[in-house]
Order: sequence, then C-alpha cells, then structure tokens
Amino acid sequence: MRTASLMYGVGCLLVAVGLGGCGFIPMSGPSSLEIRTETSPTLPYALVRLDAHAVQVLESHEPNVLGGVFTDRRPPSGIKFGVGDVVNVTIFEAAAGGLFIPIEAGVRPGNYVTLPSQTVDNDGNITVPYAGVIRAAGRTNVQVQNEIVERIRNRAIEPQVVVSLSEQRTSLVSVVGDVRSPTRYPMPATGALDRITDALTRAGGISGNGWETWVLLERDGKRATVPFANLVYMPVNNIYVQPGDRIYVYREPMKFLAFGATGQQGEFNFDAWKINLAQAVAKAGGLFDTQADPGSIFLYRREPRDVAEKLGVDCSKFSGGLIPIVFTVSFQDPAGYFHATKVQMRPFDIVYVANSAQVDATKFLNFLNTAIGTSDNGVNLINDIYIARYNSRIHSGATVATTSAR
Repeated sequence: MRTASLMYGVGCLLVAVGLGGCGFIPMSGPSSLEIRTETSPTLPYALVRLDAHAVQVLESHEPNVLGGVFTDRRPPSGIKFGVGDVVNVTIFEAAAGGLFIPIEAGVRPGNYVTLPSQTVDNDGNITVPYAGVIRAAGRTNVQVQNEIVERIRNRAIEPQVVVSLSEQRTSLVSVVGDVRSPTRYPMPATGALDRITDALTRAGGISGNGWETWVLLERDGKRATVPFANLVYMPVNNIYVQPGDRIYVYREPMKFLAFGATGQQGEFNFDAWKINLAQAVAKAGGLFDTQADPGSIFLYRREPRDVAEKLGVDCSKFSGGLIPIVFTVSFQDPAGYFHATKVQMRPFDIVYVANSAQVDATKFLNFLNTAIGTSDNGVNLINDIYIARYNSRIHSGATVATTSAR
C-alpha cells in the first residue's frame, strides 16, 4: 500500500509538471508558441511577419533622428546681434554741412563718418549720437540701420547708415568631443550656410571610425543623437546648423544583442557602417544546429506609431509614440534569407532564435527520466527497509520459539 501510494504521488507530480511544465524546464527564453500568442503580463507588443510588404515599409521609413526632432528645415536667418557683440556704425550724408559732415571739413575721402566700435551692452543696446539708444540685441544689421536712419532723417542730409559686425561673440557654434580640433566658431553669414557635417569639418573631422561615432546635437533645450553614418546615408539628418548649437561627438560601437539558440549569445559590434538581419545572425554564430528552430527567428525593436500602422499593427492598445514590435522570419523558407538581407539592423536591436519543439520535449523527457529514476530509488529503498524489518521480526520470533522449546 505504501509503495502504491508513493507511486500515485509521483504520478500526480509528473502530471503537474507535464501540464504546467515550462517553469520546470531550463530555457534560454520564451518558446516560439509563447511569442506568437502576442501576450505578455508586463508589456503589450505586436508580432509582424517579415514579408515583402514589411520589408518595403521598413526600407522606406528608416529613422531620421535629427530630422525628426528638429523639424524646421529652413536655413538660419540673417545673423542677429547679441549682448557682447562688437558693432561698427558708419553714417553717410549726401553733402557736407549736414549733421555729421561740416562744410569746413576740408579734403575728405567721402561724406561719411565712422563711429568708434562699441559693444552691445547688457541691456542689448548701442548708442548713436543724435539718434540716442538703439536696440541691437535680437535684431539684424538692416533693422538697426533702418531705425538709426529714421531717427536722424530730419536732422541729417539724406542720411544712409551701414551697421556691421566687427567682432562676433554670440551666435556661436560649439563642436567638442571626439573631433581632431574642438572649436567654437562664429555662425557664418547668410550665403555660407553650414550643415552638421560642415561644422564637423571645421573641427577637423571625427577622430574615430565612422561606424562607431555618434553625434549629439543640443539646441534650444532639446537633444537628439544620431550615428554618424546616418548623416552620410540619410541627408535628412544632415540639417542646417543654427546659432547657439552645441555639437558633441563621442565614440560608442553600435551593437546588437543575440539570445536563444544562436551559435553564440551576447553583445556584438556592427564593425561596419550598417549590417542587415542576415549578417547579424551570422555574426552571432548562425543557428545552433541541434537546438534552433529555423522557422522561429525573431527581431525585437520599437517602431514609430505611423510605421507600425503601415505594417498593419492595431495601435489602439498601445500608448506613446513608439510601438514594441517583434518581427518574425523563417529560415526554413528560402525567401526568408532574402527578406533578412533587406532589413537593416539598428543599435541595440535584439535577435532571438527559439528552440525547436523537439528540444523542449527532449528536456521534459529527460526530466521525467530523472524524476522516475529518483522515485524508483526511493521506492526500492523503502522496500529494502520493509523487507529488512520483516526478516528481523521473523528471526526474532524463531529465536523466542527455540528458547521456549528448551
């Protein structure tokens, strides 16, 4: 009875393991079936099959980080004066004898006078004789010229004014970090417009490999970071530099992560300007022949909401601008390799290869064998103890009987 009860208990345990089982079996990640259910207790996600349509959508919607954050495509406006800039003012009159050019001035190179250079004060003003205090900060030279002319029009003879920037101390662009010659240079005048790559050239160019270099742009309290390669391959990111921009260049190899039944697991460098999904799987050692399910290759990443909608995702259950998506492709299908070569990897993408179903079944059967073997050993031990006690009792009874007979 005890043996039967023990075997019944072991049987119940095995059934429980078989029904609930995955928590008892060592695994490197979720099963293919679990991923395809599109359910998670912590974070909703969408599953998208990599077919020709999905590949086309992804190819036409590569992320334009700088272009997406700084959406103003206009070139910078004319240089505006700022506090600390040094300004020159030259006033012309049509004839001598006016406000600034006396009749008895003698031989002169022209009917004009150049005022001493002056710095835009902390209030943003400059001072012009007979015109008074003129607002300069935040205004272009043409705006300042027109106000001076307007103020002296009734006192000078057909006055004309030229206001120029003698020394620029504001409207500067800073380029620092992993460049050959960090610099802070004045914003070029209209007509000589700089883009991000032009600013990097002024700093001597980047000092590291392009595929491991990142460019951070700070403007008006906003920041955006982009791989240097995206400035080259995606011109929409190579936006115009604006006054006050700060550009920081740093090196951090672009990486992706690989888990599951790949030949190797871990973190891998791109070591190139860009790589595709097929190359990423190859870098991770390919598929582990005795473990991987070639029909269950998964790519984890987040996509903008508009891209997710074009991929056919129901975005109503998601909040925020980025949608978690798991792309799936089958390497059992010969076309799957072609699709994988068209999907470009992005920094910190995750590649996951699920185990083959028979691998998990084998693990479960091994567990069963171990459990049955352990329970069988326990049953044998109990039987041995029971037999030993039984024999001991028989031996004790025989001894008592012999003693009584004597």
